[in-house]
Amino acid sequence: MSRILLTTTSFQDTPGDHHRLLESQGFEIVRERGPLPEARMLELAGDFDAFLCGDDAITRAVIEKSLPRLKVISKYGIGLDKIDVQAATEKKIPIGFCPGVNHTTVAEHTFGLLLALYRHIVTECNHVKKGEWKRLTGHELMGKTIAVVGLGRIGKEVAIRARAFGMKVIGFDIYWDEAFAAEHQVERAAAVDDLIPVADIISLHTNLSPETRNLINAARLKTMKSEAVVLNCARGELVDTAAMVDALHSGEIAGYGCDVLDSEPPPADHPLFSTPNTVITPHIGSRTYESVLRQATMATQNMINLLNGEPALAQANKF
Repeated sequence: MSRILLTTTSFQDTPGDHHRLLESQGFEIVRERGPLPEARMLELAGDFDAFLCGDDAITRAVIEKSLPRLKVISKYGIGLDKIDVQAATEKKIPIGFCPGVNHTTVAEHTFGLLLALYRHIVTECNHVKKGEWKRLTGHELMGKTIAVVGLGRIGKEVAIRARAFGMKVIGFDIYWDEAFAAEHQVERAAAVDDLIPVADIISLHTNLSPETRNLINAARLKTMKSEAVVLNCARGELVDTAAMVDALHSGEIAGYGCDVLDSEPPPADHPLFSTPNTVITPHIGSRTYESVLRQATMATQNMINLLNGEPALAQANKF
């Protein structure tokens, strides 16, 4: 009997056919509440044939300790920055992942954060619940310029919705889709530093890599408009937290909306929790019933296929 470590909480907390698919295979399933740090993964490593994981720290040390039993890593989601892909590839451990399952969901959440900031929705809701009829003045989206950093599936969906709101869209991506840009009137920026000074909203949808870590830093924050808003539904580490905290407290920028933090779950005294004009959600950008079903089903099917020696629906590494 194959033994499976299931750590993704979205999978576990959301009802649906993905549970039946997993349980139909006769696996022994061990459930943990991720994302798990390296120390906990090292405690568990060695006793499982497959990881059905979220953003757990699957480092080289974890992979090596998991051998020779570990046969498959199946990522629930898209981002692979928490998995040492090179180490897994060297050890011939296939990694399944789930591209194309949550782009609509995350794009919708991006606009939820933007509208919350632009119309003071969270602040006003809290006023009313306290019996305070305090009316703040917000801003329209129409006519604003949004800079989309990363025009993959999610970034494209954000661009489409931005155009529907009557916004001007500027994009940056190393792999530029000229046909999409022409169809949706997306202006191309040659570099990130070209779009940041002219944007009213900067929305991050790129992957985390050594090149993109701290993409939004103190120097770039200083070049933004004072009324600019930054949105981050990608990875917390794309933003230099200390620099963002300083910029918000000083009024250097107008707001920050994020669904991700540099430490998850965060400590109770995370510095962003005390900043003004900040809307933070607990990494729920892809957590809808529809998206969870798509992701969990694909992640489970990837794992089943790979354990059976069959091709995954999508595999991140090649041998």
